[in-house]
Amino acid sequence: MYSFNVPQLIKNNKIILFDGQCRLCSAWCNFIIKHDSKLQFKLCSVQSLKGQAILEHFSYPTDSFKTMIYVANSQCITQSDGVINVVSQLGGPWRFVKILRIIPKGVRDWAYDRIAFNRYRLFGQYNYCVLPSDEYDQHYL
Repeated sequence: MYSFNVPQLIKNNKIILFDGQCRLCSAWCNFIIKHDSKLQFKLCSVQSLKGQAILEHFSYPTDSFKTMIYVANSQCITQSDGVINVVSQLGGPWRFVKILRIIPKGVRDWAYDRIAFNRYRLFGQYNYCVLPSDEYDQHYL
């Protein structure tokens, strides 16, 4: 169905799936680009062909996006765990974000879900997917 092998794609990359129409999600991607000096993460819009294929592979809906999904070692990490995992790998002072794990997961995910549910209302929405510039192309899947 696809011109690429999804299991191979998710096995060899640390992928951050994000809503390409969400302004908050775009700001999140800009944060990753700025701080991922090792180019360890690949960003992928859930609206893209690869994003849709990865969502299908993990049995996530392809038309309703409720969480950022971090795919590492062929496993999905979502909500607050996904954010903490990604940010703590950026090194420097960001590694201390791991301390947020002392907050119970239910509380962290409740806060994450409130922001995610209201992200368009709070931060706005694009009517289109923002495309990466050539300068940042290496950060995208």
